[in-house]
Amino acid sequence: MSSVFQGLSAFPITPADRDGRVDAEALGRLVERLIAARVDSIGLLGSTGTYAYLSREERRRAVSIAAEAARGRTPLVVGIGALRTDEAIRLGRDAREAGADAVLLAPVSYTPLTEREVEAHFTAVADAVGLPLCVYDNPATTHFSFTPALIGRLSRHPSIVAVKAPSAEAAAMPERLAALRAVTSETFQIGFSGDWNAAEALIAGGAAWYSVLGGLFPDPCMSIVKAAQAGDVTAARDANAALEPLWALFRELSSLRVVYAAANLLGLCRADPPLPILPLGDKDAQRCQDIISRLGLR
Repeated sequence: MSSVFQGLSAFPITPADRDGRVDAEALGRLVERLIAARVDSIGLLGSTGTYAYLSREERRRAVSIAAEAARGRTPLVVGIGALRTDEAIRLGRDAREAGADAVLLAPVSYTPLTEREVEAHFTAVADAVGLPLCVYDNPATTHFSFTPALIGRLSRHPSIVAVKAPSAEAAAMPERLAALRAVTSETFQIGFSGDWNAAEALIAGGAAWYSVLGGLFPDPCMSIVKAAQAGDVTAARDANAALEPLWALFRELSSLRVVYAAANLLGLCRADPPLPILPLGDKDAQRCQDIISRLGLR
């Protein structure tokens, strides 16, 4: 199952109406698009999938919709983050029963968590859910940063088999990867998020790219992954550099708002991000359209 956590894990949005009801047809289209591109896994209900804004019922529906569309062709990694440990366990069991192949767990909190609390939370969920679990280290949203020592301890649990870690600037990537490898087993998969630094993470030896852009435009992202896996550093960097106009827009406006706008511009859905997140205004949406057109993305 460790292969689920290698290569390109593509994270689509979860199109829904203003009441948080998932649009089954639109989500199915997005999943089919990823399967056609032969991504290595689909990261459902990640941050880009706005898991924190959906009810338990709609999260389960989203997994069922995606599993039906995937029909076993591409593994589903499902986000199960929740404030309470018992709720994360229920979400994990829901995901398993609805067709997930693995789960992704972030330490969601209101009161800041200690390392001891996070370790206990992850161990309890891993014990109860019965699926391979990937640690989701996303301090920008959870305000909790995993130390290498904590990831090392969690990696000793037989069901905790991977980490989705934030990427660093190019010069720092080898050191970050080495620090994690020094405390985890050889089979533990170390992958990275942060799209604009992902090429360097792969070049440094990261096992996976957990990609926002890949959830909408998988083909150029697959090109980067394949080049890095083949050891063609120049091709990987060139393919990444070609996407810099989008990376700049991600950094300025947030990747979530940009991919929602792009999905609508492509006619893949008619959905806005969940309130209170606002969609891009007309001027920024036009900028998004111009960049998509200039890069020949579709």
